[in-house]
Amino acid sequence: MSFRQTISGNKRSDRGFTILVDHYQRKISVSFDQNSVDPKHNEWLQSVNERAGLSELNPQPYWGFDDLRNKAGTKLLNRFYVLADTKKINNQEYFNYSRIMILMDFDVDGLIKGIEQGHVFVNFDARTGHNHGTKFRLGQNKLPTLYKSITEI
Repeated sequence: MSFRQTISGNKRSDRGFTILVDHYQRKISVSFDQNSVDPKHNEWLQSVNERAGLSELNPQPYWGFDDLRNKAGTKLLNRFYVLADTKKINNQEYFNYSRIMILMDFDVDGLIKGIEQGHVFVNFDARTGHNHGTKFRLGQNKLPTLYKSITEI
């Protein structure tokens, strides 16, 4: 068995999944809508129906805003962010560093906004016997949007 899916908060995936942001309850949750599944996945949808039904997920997986702040904040508290152009000459790679930023004070509100705007994604990679779990992934060059303080050096 395998479930691999990348989902965002600004549209449903072709398998009917999205991320919902609830500011009142201060949580983000995973949502499923069978009516949003692309017809090319009809066989998969029938399998889901037989094994679990086609209603909204129950229980509905979610992350609380404070849980995200605490967990991501410990991993992403402060960072250097370096942008570089690369080129290869005679099979040797060279870098031209064009920007260096010090990113400080992780901001969970930036993460939530990124989810809503669709440049922060949730990746599921669950397989029987080889589960890589759930990850948050950022669109390219979006890391600075997660910080309150940005200093370019």
